[in-house]
Amino acid sequence: MQHDDPAVVGPFVIQARLGSGAMGTVHLARSPGGRLVALKVIRPELADDPGFRARFGREIEAVRKVGGAFTAAVVDADPDAERPWLATEYLPGPTLQQAVDAEGPLRPDGVRYVAAGLAEALVAIHRAGVVHRDLKPSNILLTDNGPRVIDFGIARALEDVNLTATGIVIGTPGYLSPEQLTGAPVGPASDLFSLGGVVVFGRPGTGRSAGGR
Repeated sequence: MQHDDPAVVGPFVIQARLGSGAMGTVHLARSPGGRLVALKVIRPELADDPGFRARFGREIEAVRKVGGAFTAAVVDADPDAERPWLATEYLPGPTLQQAVDAEGPLRPDGVRYVAAGLAEALVAIHRAGVVHRDLKPSNILLTDNGPRVIDFGIARALEDVNLTATGIVIGTPGYLSPEQLTGAPVGPASDLFSLGGVVVFGRPGTGRSAGGR
């Protein structure tokens, strides 16, 4: 833990910091009943932005819509807290990015396993009316029960996919679909394009050009 990490968030006691990003920090925390969770806590400067709070609320609803079979299930959340937070089940295992960085490209059977699992996950995500919009190796957890898609921070419900303003690019370079780059309406096909980039990232002999570093 770092000196500015909170000791308690909502009913959860912080155990350790797992990582940080543009939205905030992610901690390993424990519930009053002893359950381990991954707890995302939003940065203070973002918590004062009503638009960001609305976006964070959409992330929570997106994960709840999809359920826990293909992502990390929501345990609890408070988008209206002084520092909004989201607690999901803790899934031990590396991200695809971490696994490839540490061990090198996947074996062919590993690539097929990850690709098939992600395709199945995207079917469930899209059936729930959600477009992830930022599918990339660091948003894929490799668990004993198949790959899980995480971090729905810029997901939008399908009924909202036409709301992206022209000229605003949302996503990660290297995995962006053509429609994301041009400002065209974004739908499920965009996630499938990103899936192709993820598969290229994991394959041996293809380099890292699909996603950069």
